[in-house]
Amino acid sequence: MPVREIVRRFWPDARPYRPLLVVGLVLVAVLPLIEAAQVWMFKVLVDEVLVPQDLGALPAVVAVYVTLTLVGGLVSFGDELVAAWIGERFLLSLRTRFFAHVQRLSLDGLGKRRLGDLLSRLTSDIQAIESFVLSGVADGLSAFLRIAFFTAALFYLQWQLALVSLVVAPLFWISARHFSRLIKHASREKRRRSGSLAAVAEESLGNAALVRAYGREDGETDRFRREGEGIVRAELAATRIRALFSPLVDLIELGGGLLVIGLGTWALANGTITLGGLLAFLAYLALLYSPVRDLSSLTTTIFAAAAAAERVLEVLDESPAVSDPPRPKRLGRAQGVLELDEVTFRYPGASRPALAGVSLRLEPGATVAVVGPSGAGKSTLAQLLLRFRDPDAGSIRLDGIDLRELRLTDVRANVAVLLQETLLFDASVYENIAFGSGADLEAVVWAARTAEAHDFVSALPDGYETRVGQRGRSLSGGQARRIAVARALLRDSPVLVLDEPYTGLDADAAERLGESLRRHAGNRATLLVSHDLAAVAHADELVVLEDGRVAERGTQRELLDGGGLYARLWQLQQCGRAVVEPVLA
Repeated sequence: MPVREIVRRFWPDARPYRPLLVVGLVLVAVLPLIEAAQVWMFKVLVDEVLVPQDLGALPAVVAVYVTLTLVGGLVSFGDELVAAWIGERFLLSLRTRFFAHVQRLSLDGLGKRRLGDLLSRLTSDIQAIESFVLSGVADGLSAFLRIAFFTAALFYLQWQLALVSLVVAPLFWISARHFSRLIKHASREKRRRSGSLAAVAEESLGNAALVRAYGREDGETDRFRREGEGIVRAELAATRIRALFSPLVDLIELGGGLLVIGLGTWALANGTITLGGLLAFLAYLALLYSPVRDLSSLTTTIFAAAAAAERVLEVLDESPAVSDPPRPKRLGRAQGVLELDEVTFRYPGASRPALAGVSLRLEPGATVAVVGPSGAGKSTLAQLLLRFRDPDAGSIRLDGIDLRELRLTDVRANVAVLLQETLLFDASVYENIAFGSGADLEAVVWAARTAEAHDFVSALPDGYETRVGQRGRSLSGGQARRIAVARALLRDSPVLVLDEPYTGLDADAAERLGESLRRHAGNRATLLVSHDLAAVAHADELVVLEDGRVAERGTQRELLDGGGLYARLWQLQQCGRAVVEPVLA
């Protein structure tokens, strides 16, 4: 990626810090001036004190030296402090922008990416961009100013020697250009491999129980090692290039220095330069070669930033599948009238629709249960209600307004959901239940009681302050599920969507939870998604899905009397219970 494109795409993140950037650039410009002045004072010391052996000028020289050293120290301190402040703020801004963008991406888009690779882009790749956009540019400017000041000093001292010393400059440029091409591929490969390594580690550690249950510890370690070997190979390739480049640059510097010493000795013998002038010239030359070397090695930073920028922009340029409309309609707290009108949805790449022509209506205070075999489209329906995805055809309306005409925040404030997958944070029970509502402890306890979770929570070592572990691993599946139910209830939204609320619960616990939910349903419109037909028998209406279509609808009695799909599923589940229960007993 071209340098201009990197700066253009990421410079906006640095705009808020322009005033401090100006201060930083001034400090960067002052530092080489102080260095040049210090070297010049060395010339004065030699020519005015050492050669004539006259101590009269020594106090003045010492005073100037001390002043320059103190000022240089203060400027250097300010430069480092300002650079660190701007750099860290820039990193935070860019990382926050990247993280916020990822939060808005579609679930399908996130599902296609490995979490560890995303984390690598969020951390090390963005760090590499900062190293160029701010630190690299500042270092480059400092190098250019040093070259300008020290070159001017060389020509002022002895322009013939200055011309000779600059003969080696093109050699620096040619060698840097050649080696930078070689290192470009290695930088890109290392970035890619680093993301893969993080992804493997995240996947393996996140599924530690599965890995151990199937005895795959050694296999996962080998997989981790294989990705690590790729990083090693890429780093060794880059190191070989740098290792060759460094002695070549040293050789160029040595050649230039020896040439200047030879010609400078001849000039000293002819009286065209003083001893102090020659020593100062050599000091300036040493200081000159250093920034030239820095500019040459800056190409490594540029290519690392280019490789990182490609990976970061790949994510930033991905558009969210669902977003706010240009002119959204306003909606406060909805009454809770939810309507699906001929809704059709197909997942990308799927051979058939997950939902096809589905219609239903949900009124405040009513409970509608959506049932059907696995893969019938039940959970897809729940995701559409939250606008995780939008239907391909038909419409979903809340209080008569199409969800696509509302802001996402308004939709999700009015539709509380219990997702099919139980998702918990590595935080306390209280924090997990209050997530999304910020409720106080009294409200959290109420929600926990309603979800039949209060008794087991109270028995935990620290009660509601007990941490549940990563993804709730310190809890049983049923306990984690009830905490998730409590969280959904606490949202107090006019529409409540419960996707498989009884997962992980035994029959008695499921019955108690179902009874509690019915008692506290209030005036909410409740959509209940479940494969357990007995658990949803109380619903005001049952909607049976088959292959994404509404096969039947009605009360449980009506569907059983009809002898259709629901009746067959009910028969199968009752037979299954009759077989399993004596065995379990």
